[in-house]
Amino acid sequence: CLPPGLSDGEAMELLWKLRSRRRQSSPELPETVSCLTAPDGSTLYLVGTAHFSDSSKKDVATTIRAVQPDVVVVELCQYRVSMLKMDENTLLKEAKDINLEKVQQAIKQNGLMSGLMQILLLKVSAHITEQLGMAPGGEFREAFKEAGRIPFCKFHLGDRPIPVTFKRAIAALSFWQKARLAWGLCFLSDPISKEDVEKCKQKDLLEQTMSEMIGEFPALHQTIVAERDIYLTHTLRQATRCVEAPPNGQKVPGVVVGVVGMGHVPGIEKNWEKELNINEIMSVAPPSRFGWVLQTVFKGVLMGIVGYACYRAGGTLGRTLLSLPAVKGIVENLRLSRA
Repeated sequence: CLPPGLSDGEAMELLWKLRSRRRQSSPELPETVSCLTAPDGSTLYLVGTAHFSDSSKKDVATTIRAVQPDVVVVELCQYRVSMLKMDENTLLKEAKDINLEKVQQAIKQNGLMSGLMQILLLKVSAHITEQLGMAPGGEFREAFKEAGRIPFCKFHLGDRPIPVTFKRAIAALSFWQKARLAWGLCFLSDPISKEDVEKCKQKDLLEQTMSEMIGEFPALHQTIVAERDIYLTHTLRQATRCVEAPPNGQKVPGVVVGVVGMGHVPGIEKNWEKELNINEIMSVAPPSRFGWVLQTVFKGVLMGIVGYACYRAGGTLGRTLLSLPAVKGIVENLRLSRA
């Protein structure tokens, strides 16, 4: 609560001083937090998390409250920002419910192969959600909530757009690698416990898992992990800069909290002082002729199913099927592709 009668400038100065008093100069932070320094003296507190972990949420809240940051950066892009404002029950239901509309939206947004791969990864997420009874991204929602309680704190999305990541990942794999990966994701059924999730916060276990992944799909690791390490480092460095302090706009070193999966922490630390060029990891190759043929066949099969259903069920049900948004979208895409 601010005293009545203050001007805007006085109120800003008072809030700035209040936050400065709350900011701990030598905070005791969780062991999952790394500290990096920018050339201008600004500080980044990098919180490594497991995406389905209650203790990661506590680590994020503890860090933000202790350092009272100027900026909070999370490992999300604009395509996944909706999870910040959904409640746990809604997210839990969404993660478990993979329907035709979601499949169509993923294909429309990412192309056929990338869209189907996204659906398979959503299936993995749904499997973990069902096993743990916990929606993904809790640490990001915790960061969003805590950032909103701190005066002058900005909230940034730091990850590369997910369509770019999926398209580059699919383009980097051979046909047989795509088939092997899809097969493994389709038949994922191993039980997962909360203890298994917490082990993901141990760097040695994570490095072992990453090594196994590199051995089987090195191209996939490059696009999904290594390239995003570079992009996240770039956005974190953009945020870790001096800020203007009221009332005279004097430049002072900034304080930033970054919230990322533990698997990205070693790469960010490695790239922190390097010269980076993100243009190289933002380009997407045009779809191959094979991909175009496969997409046309896939759409044709769906149209055949709809047509057969109309023939067998009669006019009323046929008109109902053709009125569905998913079916109308497929018909419209076929019409445009012919044109």
